[in-house]
Amino acid sequence: MSKLKQLESFVSVATRGSLTAAARAEGVAPAIMGRRLDALEERLGVKLLVRTTRRISLTHEGSAFLEDCQRLLADLANAEASVSAGGVKASGHLRITAPAGFGRRHVAPLVPRFRELHADVTISLNLSDRVVDLAAEGFDCAVRVGDMPDSSLISVRLADNRRLCVATPTYLRQHGTPLHPAELVNFDCLTMSSDASQTRGWAFTMPKGEGSELIYLKPGGPLNCSDGEVLHDWCLAGYGIAWRSTWEVEAEVAAGALVAVLEDFAAPANGIYAVFPHARHMPLRVRLWIDFLKHHYSQAGFWRAQ
Repeated sequence: MSKLKQLESFVSVATRGSLTAAARAEGVAPAIMGRRLDALEERLGVKLLVRTTRRISLTHEGSAFLEDCQRLLADLANAEASVSAGGVKASGHLRITAPAGFGRRHVAPLVPRFRELHADVTISLNLSDRVVDLAAEGFDCAVRVGDMPDSSLISVRLADNRRLCVATPTYLRQHGTPLHPAELVNFDCLTMSSDASQTRGWAFTMPKGEGSELIYLKPGGPLNCSDGEVLHDWCLAGYGIAWRSTWEVEAEVAAGALVAVLEDFAAPANGIYAVFPHARHMPLRVRLWIDFLKHHYSQAGFWRAQ
């Protein structure tokens, strides 16, 4: 059994927190990972990991050995990259995840284009609206929309995102245009159902003289849905006013299919982020993927073209 493979398996299990996650990332059975760890501990004559049915934790010796292994593997990767054809060359398997709606529109189209640049990288894309545990489930990177909560994860801001009230020109001609958020009670508002997100409601910033603070309103209407893409489609069909992200409606606003209203009251922008478990010894494929996203998302015409 390769000594290098034992070290790589040890680092993968230690950083991901489970045999299953590490095995999934490599595409092998958990039992194989377990045998590699057993062989490594037997060869070294020291216990590196404490394994139970519920969790895996590092021993004192394991913690010190992990840091040395990460440094050695990073040095090896850099050495190989320096002599590979064309200089620095990414390889390996990249596992990424993103919210379903955003991912379909703004992540999935970029994945094949990234691989055209890095033919030795294979990619798995997971689209899910649940918050994926990156380390436990073996993901390298997530794209997330909205303000980031405090956590042990590291994030890179890729772009700004705002929420806008939008409606079709036809709907506004027939029903008028609200001039203040308080007037939304007189309009058909397309809202998320109570079992979905946006539990605080729609966010607005009141101008000077009205508090200059962020407020939340819960407008009502004859239609609501737990799926944001359905609300987007209803809005385009002229059924009312929706509160949607710029990543979703900017192209329609630019084309005139939708009109932004109450822009003077729009809440401050939040962010679109790349999130990953740790920064030390980040695989080259992950670093290049994040740079690739940031490059495209920073282009002025990107969001209007999607």
